[in-house]
Amino acid sequence: MRHLLIDLTPLRVSPAFRRLWLGQALSGLGGHMAMVAVMFQVWQLTRSTVWTGAVGLAQAVPVIAFGLFAGTLVDRRDRRRLYLVAVAGQAVGSLALAVQAFFGLLPVGGVLALVAVQSCFVACAGPASRTFIPRLLPKEQVPAGLVLNRIAFQAAFLLGPALGGLLLGWLGAGGCYLVDAATFLFAFYGAFGLPAMRPEGELSRPGLSGVADGLAFLVRSPMVRGALLTDLAATVLSMPISLFPLVNAERFGNDPRTLGLFLSAIAVGGVTASLLSGTFTRYRPGLVMLCGSAVWGGAIALFGVAPNPWLGLLFLAVAGAADTLAVVSRGTIVQLHTPDALLGRVVAAEQIVGQGGPDLGNLRGGLVAGATSGVTALVSGGLLCVAAVALVGVTTAELAGRRPRVRPAPPGMSG
Repeated sequence: MRHLLIDLTPLRVSPAFRRLWLGQALSGLGGHMAMVAVMFQVWQLTRSTVWTGAVGLAQAVPVIAFGLFAGTLVDRRDRRRLYLVAVAGQAVGSLALAVQAFFGLLPVGGVLALVAVQSCFVACAGPASRTFIPRLLPKEQVPAGLVLNRIAFQAAFLLGPALGGLLLGWLGAGGCYLVDAATFLFAFYGAFGLPAMRPEGELSRPGLSGVADGLAFLVRSPMVRGALLTDLAATVLSMPISLFPLVNAERFGNDPRTLGLFLSAIAVGGVTASLLSGTFTRYRPGLVMLCGSAVWGGAIALFGVAPNPWLGLLFLAVAGAADTLAVVSRGTIVQLHTPDALLGRVVAAEQIVGQGGPDLGNLRGGLVAGATSGVTALVSGGLLCVAAVALVGVTTAELAGRRPRVRPAPPGMSG
């Protein structure tokens, strides 16, 4: 039975990974708390859903715009030192948000500008930190390390907003930002004792040349390319979150309690899959990723036609569990099939896909629902996701563990 549960071996055998994991888990909790404070403050300043929606843009645009350039920098410098600098920048950003909240110094545009500047440091910290696991753990423990990171993220996602709401009521937005800034001390604790993490092999070329080299690797590596395409298929074609209010109104009586449970159901499914990660981390990650992504799409389509809210919540929990399988397996593929000299750029591309794909998916769902209905948007998106994942699996033999077909050389070309 023990082999079915989450593997805690990385926390036991690697003190460096244990410190890093704890530091990132606590600082991630602070980040989710601070985001509640930002949304609350922007709403208080504007009473506009347009401005609260712009918070997501302020977070996403810097990561998408500068992510690949940050990845090039990660592949040229000591990654540990670069991560510490980026964490310091995020902490200063939180302190600046606290000052403006206490003294009311900035209009809403200024608040969003601070969020965007802080996200520029996130664009660098993310790729740098994602290169650490293969250096700290043996190859066979990398999937377990990724699962532990995933469950830390899920715990922060579940607990952070609730704690942020409590802090807002007690200390106000400024106090919430200060607590967030303090949690970055844990991130420093986690990374400060790491050894130097200079890239192995040939250093990245600067600027656009280094970005082009990273993109060229993505194109010629079927495993990594297939992993990112599968993620895009799942997020762009079948992201359901923007449709939850409409579907709740169309099908479930517009009950706010049901709406609140939709996101929780996805999170509960994800946490359950993480706790039972021994059931999938020992198998081929490519095949697990394809199956997980296809189940995600199928579960979203079934949620769209669920006749009652409880069955709908069950399908969303299945979708959340499938998403965890896909995310962990994709990360394993990227980590184990990318040369260290290119890892910063490749995980930066993975971060961009992870940031931009859901936003595009939510936009797609809203546009389709506006032209048809929420049910149509969910069902069509889920089925398109399954079809796209199947296409990736058929055209990328390596993901499913099949040998790629080798075309015979044309007559007269043999040596």
